[in-house]
Amino acid sequence: MKEFEDYGTKDWHEVTKEGKYVLFFHADWCPDCKFIEPKLPELESEYSDFTWISFNRDNNMDIARELDIMGIPSFLVIENGQEIGRLVNKDRKTKEEVETFINSVVNK
Repeated sequence: MKEFEDYGTKDWHEVTKEGKYVLFFHADWCPDCKFIEPKLPELESEYSDFTWISFNRDNNMDIARELDIMGIPSFLVIENGQEIGRLVNKDRKTKEEVETFINSVVNK
């Protein structure tokens, strides 16, 4: 999974304007983020038609505010620059919950 900073821009709109993306918001101090992180490579592999981008919320507060990401860990699905789904709250998330969320977005 690429870190948002790897793109060399602060414009997430530019990065996600074409294609399908899962944006993962987290923080280094967040125990619930650490809980899901070991499962992210499996999720990324299962949903390989998406580009996965990791956002450290503390390093990207302007983006988190713009997207109303108040709880972490959180996931946003973006297709061609438009948000098509969000799993945003402060609760711990299991791999199965993330799969159910992505499937619900993809199968609309």
